[in-house]
Amino acid sequence: MEQERIFFDDIGSYPLPRGVRLDGLSRDRYLQLVGQVLAEKIRAGVEIPTYPQLRDMIRMFMDPIKDPDMTESPFLIRREKAEILELQAVPPGQKVRVCVTGPVELYISAFAATHYTDILYTLAESVSRFLEWAKEEGKMAIASLDEPSLGLNSNIIFSEEEIQEALEIASRPCQGMHCEVHLHSPLYAELCAHVSGIDILGVESAAHPDYLKLIEREVLEDTGTYLRAGIARTDIFSLSAQLNDRYKVNLWEDLPRLEREITSLESPLIMKSRLDQAYAQFGDRLIATGPDCGLGPWPSQELAGSILGNCAAAIAFFRSEHP
Repeated sequence: MEQERIFFDDIGSYPLPRGVRLDGLSRDRYLQLVGQVLAEKIRAGVEIPTYPQLRDMIRMFMDPIKDPDMTESPFLIRREKAEILELQAVPPGQKVRVCVTGPVELYISAFAATHYTDILYTLAESVSRFLEWAKEEGKMAIASLDEPSLGLNSNIIFSEEEIQEALEIASRPCQGMHCEVHLHSPLYAELCAHVSGIDILGVESAAHPDYLKLIEREVLEDTGTYLRAGIARTDIFSLSAQLNDRYKVNLWEDLPRLEREITSLESPLIMKSRLDQAYAQFGDRLIATGPDCGLGPWPSQELAGSILGNCAAAIAFFRSEHP
């Protein structure tokens, strides 16, 4: 693929409005809520927003995969049932980042430290069918596989070859288009770079800038792979603990002040400096940026929107220097 300008996407999850709970929501009301959050992301400046992930990232895929009425064999979802509900809330003409929880993440959620390669590959085929369905809907700008446990979870006992094969199966529908893998650790980044269906490696480099040192530009060039660098920290509990320690208070008891302090700490200038650092190291292999991870645990939609807005300002400043 030809190099494009660095684009701004987000990882997916987002806070619910104050006082809103998913339990008991009708399908129509839920889709209305998804549409509202999607519009908020776009207003904040996100260029390729992820369809809002307001549901649990495991259950939204594993529940249908484990439902005998929706599968053709154990853990293999029927193609016509591999629907991502949230895409129904995406208006005509709008395209989004479609994030599907990856096969390794789904496997360890159900089987922990076991080694059933056939089930891993079957889950990978189900993930592939969700992406196929989304692609046919015509609303997918880019795809993403969410694999946060790779490199962190000791329950993963598959070999690197087995993990790579599972990711090959899962990402098969992504040939010829951008497909990210969202990682919380860079330890499997090189493995993912060799997966033919994946062309963007996403790492949490805002909270962990040293992660960028573990990814070699030469590997990206040799495999035709790009980098997505996080420029906004999303580890809200670590951020608030840092502030609580600095001010000797509990800012969770004063949410307006917490929001002011967080947006000051994660300012556009700080984010732009992180983007500058990533660009200095990777140059034209850097293709995407935005928050490190999802904003679902954050205390309010207002604060989440402010962080996205700061990202947008940082990217605009960066582009003004790199037209």
